Amino acid sequence: MADEQMATTRPLDAVDRSILRILRADGRASVRAVAERVHISRANAYARINRLITDGVIRGFSARLDHERAGQGASAYITLKIVQNSWRTVREKLAALPGAAHIALVSGDFDVLLLVHTADNRSLRELVLTRIQSIPEVLSTRTLLVFEETDLDPEP
Repeated sequence: MADEQMATTRPLDAVDRSILRILRADGRASVRAVAERVHISRANAYARINRLITDGVIRGFSARLDHERAGQGASAYITLKIVQNSWRTVREKLAALPGAAHIALVSGDFDVLLLVHTADNRSLRELVLTRIQSIPEVLSTRTLLVFEETDLDPEP
């Protein structure tokens, strides 16, 4: 299905890219506000946003969190080496973990990069040493604590 979706996706024009910048900065922007900012009709903005959703360009809308204020004071990137050809299985198991925020299959010295947010270092330790390292396909892990992070705003 992903291949079918990729084949039917139309190229983005300057208006589409402007709409995406606006929605990335403010996912709650109204269709009217989007239309006014890109100088198109509301009907056109509505149709374009729906097409971007249907084509899979927009995968959803979310809120940017302050993890500390949300009770997730410890964040870490965890690198994993996994058994060859086990990516799909590992991805499903990692996605089910509490606090998992981002999972990527990467190249280089490790296979998977996982971003997690937990309540504190004790919870982080439990997550890594008990939950992640008990996954049979995980060969090794390395934990990189996040001391500070900054969400980057989309291009103007």
